[in-house]
Amino acid sequence: MPLQLLPASAAAFAPRSAPTIVLGSRVETWLTQTLKRISRVKRPLNSVPQHYRFLTETLGAPSAIWLLSTLMLPNAPNSELRKDSDPLREAMANYTLTPVQAYVVHVDMVSQHEVAFKLTQDTIDALIDYHNDIYSVDIAASTYTWPEKDDQIKKMQEAFIQAVNRFVYRTSVRALEGMEDEGAGELLEGRSDDVKTAIMNLFLPLLPPPPQIVDLIAPAPVMPNSSCVPGHWWPSAQAYALIPNPVDPWQVLPSNPGTSTPCAPSSQYWSTLGMDPVQLPSPTPSYSQSPVSEPPFYTSAQVGSSISAVSMPMVPLPSALPSCGTSMTNTGFDNLGWNLNAFAPQYATI
Repeated sequence: MPLQLLPASAAAFAPRSAPTIVLGSRVETWLTQTLKRISRVKRPLNSVPQHYRFLTETLGAPSAIWLLSTLMLPNAPNSELRKDSDPLREAMANYTLTPVQAYVVHVDMVSQHEVAFKLTQDTIDALIDYHNDIYSVDIAASTYTWPEKDDQIKKMQEAFIQAVNRFVYRTSVRALEGMEDEGAGELLEGRSDDVKTAIMNLFLPLLPPPPQIVDLIAPAPVMPNSSCVPGHWWPSAQAYALIPNPVDPWQVLPSNPGTSTPCAPSSQYWSTLGMDPVQLPSPTPSYSQSPVSEPPFYTSAQVGSSISAVSMPMVPLPSALPSCGTSMTNTGFDNLGWNLNAFAPQYATI
């Protein structure tokens, strides 16, 4: 039912007044039977105005108090409750039955087909006392302490006072079947459980403030260099070109220090040269001898005999070659800082 359809007597802190009754052009049979059942004096109920007058007088009487539900509430905080081995005696000593009483403020049998109940002042006061003296103490003891805790509890109590005074229970108009003498009554068909749930939802929890968020200063991001760019993960081919291949030092041949002008082909010199076997010095190993057995090394005599057996032409020393443009004497090499005697054993190898 929309809130604007409720009368002024249903507002918070409003005094009790006669309920508003809205009946249709035809009265339901069950309502007529209920009114005849509770009537002490036989009165005619043959028209809508007669039903309207009877309902207004009966539900507006001071004795027309309805029992909506019954709450079992503790009579002391949890720290003061008695302990007993008998659960029945413990419950009787620590809990009291609080009736939830109300009166009818509105009956609508045309549009919403609802009846509205408002709590009595005695029920409102009992619920407020329980909230302030017991519920607030228990919920304060179950939460940690922060600077604004007391102020938060006071605000929660004030909010409960407003909520319980505004509380209006609406249900089907067939609830009037539970009407008794003098307009009093009790809810039937399990509606009392709905009232109990609705009232207990008014007791809101005490919410502590959320933890403060600490701002974390993130470190400055490291700007990637060109080598870290995804397109440059692998070194270029130029980097590999700058790294020479590892070779043994005794196999390196020095380049010709002298520059010569182009001359005639050297095939005519190679055709007249004779090759004799030479003695090759064995290279000095660049590693220490390990105790593990390894393949045997060949001596210079074995290398020379193998070369003689193959009968390969031998390459003469550079001093035996004719000069082509620039003199290749020892004096010329000495002037340039080259010593041919240092390279003689190396030029002896193929």
